[in-house]
Amino acid sequence: MIAGRLVLTSAHVVPEPGHTVRLFRPGEGGTWDGRVVWRGTPGGRDDAALVRVDDPSWAGPRQPIRWGRTVTHRPGTACETWGVADLVQRPGRATDAVQPSGTLNPGDRFAGNRYVMSLAQHPPEPVGEGASPWGGMSGAALFCGDLLAGVIAADPAGRAHAHLEAVPAYVLLHDPGFRAALTDHAPEVGTALEPVEWQHLTEPAAATRLMNSPAALLQARRQIVPFRGRTTLLADLDTWAGEDGFAARLLHGPGGQGKTRLAQHLADTLTAGGWTALWLRADASADKLAELSAAAVPLLVVVDYAETRAAQLLALLEAAAQHSGESAFKMLLLARTAGDWWNDLHAASTAAEDLLDGTGTILLPALEPEPDASRTAAYHQAVDSYAAHLPHVRSWQHHDWPALAARLTVGTPEGLDRPGLDTALTLHMTALADLLDATTDTAPAGTTVEDRLLVHERRYWTTTAAAHHLNPGLAFATLTDALAAAHLLGADTDDQADALLRHVPALADQTTDRIHAVRRWIAALYPAPTPGLPWGMLQPDRLAEYFTGRHLLQNPALAHHLAPTATEAQATRLLTLYTRAAAHPALCHQLAPHLTTLCTDHALTLTGPAIDVATQTEHPGPLADALHHITDNPATSPNHLQALADRLPHTSYNLAPYAAHLTQRLTEYHRTRADHDPAHLPDLAASLNNFSNRLAALGRREEALVAIGEAVEIRRELARAQPDDFRPRLALSLNNLAIRLGELGRQEEALEAIGEAVEIRRELVQGRPDPFRPHFASSLNNLAIWLAALGRREEALEAIGEALEIRRELARDRPDAFRPDLAGHLNNLSNRLGEVGRREEALEAIREAVEVYRELVRDRPDAFRPDLAGSLNNLSSRLADLGRREEALEAIGEAVEIRRELARTRPEAFRPDLAMSLSNLSISLAGLGRREEALAAIREAVAIRRELVQARPEVHQSELEKSLGVLEWLEESIG
Repeated sequence: MIAGRLVLTSAHVVPEPGHTVRLFRPGEGGTWDGRVVWRGTPGGRDDAALVRVDDPSWAGPRQPIRWGRTVTHRPGTACETWGVADLVQRPGRATDAVQPSGTLNPGDRFAGNRYVMSLAQHPPEPVGEGASPWGGMSGAALFCGDLLAGVIAADPAGRAHAHLEAVPAYVLLHDPGFRAALTDHAPEVGTALEPVEWQHLTEPAAATRLMNSPAALLQARRQIVPFRGRTTLLADLDTWAGEDGFAARLLHGPGGQGKTRLAQHLADTLTAGGWTALWLRADASADKLAELSAAAVPLLVVVDYAETRAAQLLALLEAAAQHSGESAFKMLLLARTAGDWWNDLHAASTAAEDLLDGTGTILLPALEPEPDASRTAAYHQAVDSYAAHLPHVRSWQHHDWPALAARLTVGTPEGLDRPGLDTALTLHMTALADLLDATTDTAPAGTTVEDRLLVHERRYWTTTAAAHHLNPGLAFATLTDALAAAHLLGADTDDQADALLRHVPALADQTTDRIHAVRRWIAALYPAPTPGLPWGMLQPDRLAEYFTGRHLLQNPALAHHLAPTATEAQATRLLTLYTRAAAHPALCHQLAPHLTTLCTDHALTLTGPAIDVATQTEHPGPLADALHHITDNPATSPNHLQALADRLPHTSYNLAPYAAHLTQRLTEYHRTRADHDPAHLPDLAASLNNFSNRLAALGRREEALVAIGEAVEIRRELARAQPDDFRPRLALSLNNLAIRLGELGRQEEALEAIGEAVEIRRELVQGRPDPFRPHFASSLNNLAIWLAALGRREEALEAIGEALEIRRELARDRPDAFRPDLAGHLNNLSNRLGEVGRREEALEAIREAVEVYRELVRDRPDAFRPDLAGSLNNLSSRLADLGRREEALEAIGEAVEIRRELARTRPEAFRPDLAMSLSNLSISLAGLGRREEALAAIREAVAIRRELVQARPEVHQSELEKSLGVLEWLEESIG
């Protein structure tokens, strides 16, 4: 039985399609009539048949089966079957059953497309001359764990009755007629083939029959509403999947945008073509993922909420690195943002560096951006789809859904132009809420679509609580607190769940039996998606986020009761869900102060996870505010501050201001200690070096120079006393000092500092080349910049040539680690070649730099867009030098566009670069005779540089004078 009224059996035991057969169940009285609706070839490779049972007294399974297949060549996959073999039948007695178990070896009958079950039991004796003891087993299901992998078809000759052959499920699902019969008679049965060896790693799709609440219809992987749109993106993903070997893609966008639905559609398309798709369980142990390296069929691994699953991603990449490469191995990552976490992942391991090099990111746009006919059609489609499935939701079967849907799909409904309806989920939630509300004569409850859906969901909670005898013993408010706690912190085991529930104030004094009853109630509402977990959660996530957010607004103290005893994983989940709820548009950011207070009140438990979550979220503001408060609190210990600094990523856009603030506090602490004991001077120097870098990232260049100058002074003294220990660190600080001096226009001092760094590092490379060559190349690159700035162009060209030679060798060995530096060196080489009149070579170098940066930006836009803009600026200059003015204008136009956006979010850091590109844009436009546009560009550049000069005249005055000269010339030429 594979679904409500559909039975799978063997072709050779039933007549042709359309004929009637009689079915019985061992151990039960009665028979039922069925009709053959599909039949393969009796005795052939597709020896299977489908029978539909129309008898009204038939009671089929509550949930449809799931299909499975072997996906590796590893032997010994456990399996079992159940049938009415002749060997257990006795004359005059009721038909009996046998349940043999055994293993599959994928290589057995591989070419013949059969599975061979090697029986674990001693082979039985024949029941008669020439008769198989396994007669009667034909049509029995072959299960591997929870997955139906095939249909028993034969006792193969020559194997002494120790094996049974089965028709694999993948053979049947490849047959269009079989799939059509499933669609016609059991549409709730999917056609996806899950990997039988990796069931413990896979999160199965939710079933579409016998759902408990209407909200379950909104789960993306149920695919209630047919997929629409995204044709170009799907074609791109299909091309990506068709490439040989390993590749990854990051698909990101706000919650409800349609990422999961798109991924499911892609997975279904690929599995129909012979692939295996694995939706990785959130609780899958990272150490088990090495098994995926044995994949022997094309594999797509989908990781939802990838931004929160760094350990799993690294383990996946290690498995991919060990894969043979003989079949495709693809990773599709789904996330709400492609921010700091994505940058960190690239540098987290050698496998990540190698495999993620060139990985593209895709920002998923809104599905229905305009309130036009397409949005109306999408709404009508959703209404009809939900109306067709609401009869399968408990307590909602008895409404005339077709009639209600017909009323809602006449013409263009009101309100489809409201904000938010451009996203697929909001549109679908609106369609479902409209249908549910149409069953009553009262006005819709609630001001948001989430409120309207939760009204119906709460009725479900209440009726289920009564069935579990929790009402009236526990107030509904108490049960809602328990449900919110379950969503906020989650639990891995029943014991952990019980402990969590005891921290709900109104449940603290309840008996163990009552706590267990509440846990079972939550599990009944939202069953665990995978075995072993105590419960699941309300879906879709956006509705769960709204529910918990609304509840925390009404009862903010609840989170304070839960936080103190939270595990690291629970604290991370708490902050992740709280942060998303705080950013939910329908909650108008009212939760942000409560979230900040929660973190500050429970700093020891929550600050570490707060740093992690802040780098993963689109809206880190409340967490960053809390981190500032905690860092400024005199009660926060230096050890705690250092632990926070150690947890910070090397670079972070979200936490850049906080990183500088925290590093300043630590620097002050180390200074106080060093004043009392010189043994702490190394710590002070290291902290000053870090503080300088953090300040420079914020554009606070003069302060950064002061900090690095002091670090150099300390390390110079330390290097005199202990050269082996401190000369490498002195070279590092000298390199940074040169950069800070150069940023402030002090070129001669910068050259002196970088020259000393190069001298030290050249000596270090001679003794230990491997650890010091990358640093030596960086210093040579910087030396070339300062030599050129002082007119020593031939020396500059020699220095950058040596640096580039080293970088190319490093990038060949570890491209993801060293290609960014290679691009920077190419950019520098182009400038140096241009200065000595070697224009064609300069253009070739800058083109290569731009190409590398474009690839890097596709993977990590936040990290490399500034560098791409700089290279585009230089590319424009090189093209202009060769008289290719139209191409030059195109390049500088793109640079201005990027730098304008960067300056909008971080003006102090990026407005100087924007002014430079605007000035170059003006010159380029003027060269093509577009002087009015050129005048507008130079006026904007002058306005920016006037403001910059007021803050730092020694740095920006000369550039302002150049822009004023261009402005004066243009004004005179236009008249």
